[in-house]
Amino acid sequence: MSYLILSVNGGIGKCIISTAVIEAFAEQRPDKKLIVVSGYPDVFINNPHVYRSFAFGSIQYFYETYIKDHESEIFVHNPYDDTDYTYQRKHIIEIWCKLCGLSYDKKYLPKIYLTQREKDFFSKNYVNSEKPLFALQTNGGADNQNLKYSWMRDIPMVIAETIVDTFKDEYTIVHLRRQDQLALNNTIPLTTSIRDLVVFMSMSSKRLFMDSFAQHLASSMELKSTVLWIGNSPKVFGYDFNHNILRNEFTKVPEMRNSFLQEFNIGGEPIEFPYTSEDEIFNVDEIIASLEIES
Repeated sequence: MSYLILSVNGGIGKCIISTAVIEAFAEQRPDKKLIVVSGYPDVFINNPHVYRSFAFGSIQYFYETYIKDHESEIFVHNPYDDTDYTYQRKHIIEIWCKLCGLSYDKKYLPKIYLTQREKDFFSKNYVNSEKPLFALQTNGGADNQNLKYSWMRDIPMVIAETIVDTFKDEYTIVHLRRQDQLALNNTIPLTTSIRDLVVFMSMSSKRLFMDSFAQHLASSMELKSTVLWIGNSPKVFGYDFNHNILRNEFTKVPEMRNSFLQEFNIGGEPIEFPYTSEDEIFNVDEIIASLEIES
């Protein structure tokens, strides 16, 4: 027996993106069983194209079971290190497919598979909301970052507060965030499992995200969302069915002395900030207009 072994080294958003590559594997390499090793194995539960899903740190006897005396193929590629990523030439799914020797097609989108029992169970958490649900993610990144806010990636709080004030009377605004992330008044914080979030997202009526896992999660169901882009590009990480709003032009010359393979540090280094203030990054009226027509 030989296997295809895909290693996904990164956050939950990267794991969700990888499910699109898995769809390509299933279509183009149906003769081999696919094993995924990642930091978020719950993303791959019930995926019919995944034979086994392992978490880093829980791979006892892996070599002996799946590699030794087998003709397994190993895919330990990081698409973020590819030239096409550096120059923002192609979508991240296309880059990843290329690195794995797969043909790319726009039909390959992220997908998370839930059972009907999961849907029935988790939906009970949200059916009693008196108002339609508005899903909001303002901040991303790993746990316990030094900087709570990254200007390069996150939605500026002054803009988020304006959005909340605009829609709070009509919608129940659910703020997807961890305990260590910035809070917003007039919102309900939600920190839960990825399986629960899939159900919540499917029940939401409006969605506003920065470029992080929530926009990939919603896109796995082709739910139209408004997504704000600052340092990254929708050409690389976005989806055409969303309303992708780009940042305004810089108002200051950015400081790039520490830039290596990317223009800016994703953590939002203060010395690199290319604006006078956060309220210059986006036109809040454009965001509100997008949300008013979003369906």
